[in-house]
Amino acid sequence: MRAATQSLGCSTFNFVMNARAHVIFFGRVQGVFFRDNTCRKARKLGVKGWVRNLRDGTVEAVMEGTREEVEELIGWCRTGQPYARVTEAKVSWEDHQGEFEDFRVRH
Repeated sequence: MRAATQSLGCSTFNFVMNARAHVIFFGRVQGVFFRDNTCRKARKLGVKGWVRNLRDGTVEAVMEGTREEVEELIGWCRTGQPYARVTEAKVSWEDHQGEFEDFRVRH
């Protein structure tokens, strides 16, 4: 986890930049354990949110955590999924909301 450091007079504060990404994954992403594998990886990284299949054959996910953790999860989803083949990932960065307690598969 990367922290930014800010000095204010005699005190120094470390803070972590939290992020939220809304992602649509295209390609061979359904029927290949994409959601389950994403959930497991997210939990290992400490990322919170959800992932679900959409009717058009894509997979949608909302991910929250540090920017570094979320970027790592998106990168892993693109190239690290054992059975999937992601051809495109549309990522929309949003304000962190902190609304999730864990990472889940939605149905």
